Amino acid sequence: MKRFLLWFLPGLIVGVLLIVGANGALHHTSANKYCISCHIHPVADASWKKSVHYDTRSGYRITCVECHLPPKGDGYLWAKGTTGLRDLWSKWTKDSASFNWEDRRRLEVARTYVYESSCIKCHENLFPGKLTKAGEDAHLYYTQTEKTEDLHCINCHLNAGHFIEGYTHGSNSTFGNTSSAAREVFNEATKVTEFANFTECIPKSPISFNMIAIPGGKFRMGSPAEEPFRKDDEGPVREVEISPFFMAEIEVSWDEYLAFYVQTAAEGRSTDTEGLRSKIASVTDAISGATPPYGQPDQGWGLGKRPAISFSFHAAETYCRWLTSVTGKTYRLPTEAEWEYACRAGSEDPYFFPGDPKKFKKTGLRAKLSKNDTTVINTFVTYRGNSPTKTQTADRVKPNPFGLKNMTGNVAEFCTDWYQPDAYSKYPDGIIKDPTGPEEGTEHVIRGGSFLSTADALRSAARDYTRTAAWLRTDPQMPKSVWWFSDCFNVGFRVVCEFDEKTGN
Repeated sequence: MKRFLLWFLPGLIVGVLLIVGANGALHHTSANKYCISCHIHPVADASWKKSVHYDTRSGYRITCVECHLPPKGDGYLWAKGTTGLRDLWSKWTKDSASFNWEDRRRLEVARTYVYESSCIKCHENLFPGKLTKAGEDAHLYYTQTEKTEDLHCINCHLNAGHFIEGYTHGSNSTFGNTSSAAREVFNEATKVTEFANFTECIPKSPISFNMIAIPGGKFRMGSPAEEPFRKDDEGPVREVEISPFFMAEIEVSWDEYLAFYVQTAAEGRSTDTEGLRSKIASVTDAISGATPPYGQPDQGWGLGKRPAISFSFHAAETYCRWLTSVTGKTYRLPTEAEWEYACRAGSEDPYFFPGDPKKFKKTGLRAKLSKNDTTVINTFVTYRGNSPTKTQTADRVKPNPFGLKNMTGNVAEFCTDWYQPDAYSKYPDGIIKDPTGPEEGTEHVIRGGSFLSTADALRSAARDYTRTAAWLRTDPQMPKSVWWFSDCFNVGFRVVCEFDEKTGN
């Protein structure tokens, strides 16, 4: 018995000390001071101290690990271990000054660092007494929807842990109330008497934009089988003839879109998510504009001359109808054939500028190519290699030979055609005159890459399409908006104007 005690008691003491020590180590390494010893990011720390999780109503201050690790018993130790090793490696191998906080606070990135189970652990009651009707609807949608990585508490509460200046969730009834545009107001639209470039003036607004005269001609639409990164829906190559038309020099900017948004605002603009006013307007021939967005459509990147984003194909088409009505010209979205013809500007290569897609594909965020490898593409396109976090103004790039800027970058662009992967094979033999695509479909074509795209998606022949259901996945409104997307921030549009009797033909 004595021998047993001699062995057991020391072992027990050592075991207790190990447990206490381990618990103390877990507690110590979970404190904010310890987190900050590795995460030397003053911007993140300052934004946390401005958030509702720092200055709470109860007086309890939320710590880093309560959001960035799962609750204990829910994979806590594994997550803590793997996260700790990753953070130590980053501390030893990276310069904290190079940390891109602006990129890391984007929703799609933030989702990977915040645990849904941690949100629910603290916020057990999703229907407290003081919750607004909009909040009730949003939380009801959350509870009734199958959980996926797309639907997360921070879709609506992105600024809860780290304050974001100007961030809005819920119905944004003040959106579009202010503008940085000049004060001069145009009384009438520009009169066009010849087929030449012109500057369009939007009546009753200070907004104008440049339209480029695109000469008619023939081109080979699609990509040959040997083109790098070619996809099956880019062929077969077809001979196409395009009539002359005008195309906007740049994508529709927020200044332009807000002119429409403000001028089509019905008195007491509501969150008419079903588009009922639009349906009424179609009967009365009036143009009824978009309802207030849910949240901040510009993602906090800024309005002005940046391309307008976050709106639906329906909203883009309605804008074109409104622009037609106020200018007296025929404005619309481009067909897919018009878009590729204008983008190529006479080129039959993968891009309208010289370069190898295989080399350009390597010009991502961590590429280490020579300056000569990146200069050309950086000159003409806003894409992942030079703007990985947000849209940019068009003055950063040079135009293509037709005079159009960012045709393959900044934001992708809506086209009028219905999307079908085999659309080209269904055209008749011979030269196709002004094709408009399939007669029916469920999604529309989008063309061009965006600030999120790598070089393969910037090719002139690259095709993509809308994903309406997926892009409204996290919209908590019931019913969902027909005007605004909740999950698509890299698609916009540019307008074309027909060269017809209304424009001096």
